[in-house]
Amino acid sequence: MKIYRSLDEFERIPNAVVTIGTFDGVHVGHQRILSKLVETARNTGGETVLLTFFPHPRLIINPEDDSLRLINDIEEKTHRLALAGIDHLIITPFTRDFSIQTPEEYISNVLVNKIGCKSIIIGYDHHFGKDRAGNIQELTKYSSIFDFQVSEIPKQDIDDVGVSSTRIRESLIKGDIATANKYLDYPFELTGTVVKGDQIGRTIGFPTANLNVHESHKLIPAYGIYAVEVEIYPRVPSIESGPYISPQPERVAKGMCYIGTRPTIDDMSRKIEVNLLDFKDDLYKKTLRVRFVHFIRHDQWFESLEELQAQIQRDEESVRAYFEQHTSH
Repeated sequence: MKIYRSLDEFERIPNAVVTIGTFDGVHVGHQRILSKLVETARNTGGETVLLTFFPHPRLIINPEDDSLRLINDIEEKTHRLALAGIDHLIITPFTRDFSIQTPEEYISNVLVNKIGCKSIIIGYDHHFGKDRAGNIQELTKYSSIFDFQVSEIPKQDIDDVGVSSTRIRESLIKGDIATANKYLDYPFELTGTVVKGDQIGRTIGFPTANLNVHESHKLIPAYGIYAVEVEIYPRVPSIESGPYISPQPERVAKGMCYIGTRPTIDDMSRKIEVNLLDFKDDLYKKTLRVRFVHFIRHDQWFESLEELQAQIQRDEESVRAYFEQHTSH
């Protein structure tokens, strides 16, 4: 998959099969659209083009609203779209100037003249252009003028899988990893860099890697303990400045992840700590993609470090038992 960090980097192609959207989560509903996109390109001898935006449009249109929480950061989304078989991914900066284009300007300037759209495939509720005035009717109206085909994924096809990004977010906030992962069709992920911690975990026999999550608007699941699979990568630049994470990790390990404020230690700041099973190597400054596969328990307070240590030992036993019973996703 070729990645472009603006529309200006992209050179028009003769038979572009296009879709547009934020695709946060790249969940099973999105996957219906992507499958249709790839199938159409295969049948018409075209190339798939997905236009998405960074930062998320809501952050530009409503900058005072800090409630947005993303299922994927841009690196995770890029990785998922590559796995879906997309040929060209355009990550264009979303700006106010971009947002005020009329639907006709959007279709003419972006889809036709810049990308070379011959087919466009969208979900049933897709809107675009100034005040989100553009829709399937606008696309159909201009398709004969600009010579491109329009396909809409029907509402029924998306509703059949019962999924929405909102439903996934609600599940994650409750710690319901099983439901979130079912609708994503892959384990929910957190990606970040390992930073120095206070090394309290070492003193009680459970050294942890402290994760600094790359995306400030990334959704963090409910506080608690999780069984996780962890892909370990060398430190990499972000999508804005360089290649996204290599498809091949240095290593994949199993472990447990703690999310919370460590109430037993009187810590008030949120921590994301990963303890890898049977792993001794230094992870400092490495990039981890942490895949959440099973919820173990909610965060809780203990009267002493000894009680905490005993509970973490039980957590590790639970995590090991889970992995013994389940093959890797």
